[in-house]
Amino acid sequence: MRQIILYTDEDGDWIAGCPSLPGCISQGETKEEAIENITDAVHAYIEALTLAGDPVPPDSMSYQIAVVAA
Repeated sequence: MRQIILYTDEDGDWIAGCPSLPGCISQGETKEEAIENITDAVHAYIEALTLAGDPVPPDSMSYQIAVVAA
């Protein structure tokens, strides 16, 4: 299992990223589509690392969310 972060961009599309896998980002028109796409991206990312003989980073990140006035 991997933790992901979901948010919308300025066009209303959903962006999904997996912070424990640097650069592993996807998107979708709906939240469900973004989750499906990031799931595929995570699997492909880990497969590429494995095939290259590179270590797969653990998913040991923890997050806190804060809101700031802008």
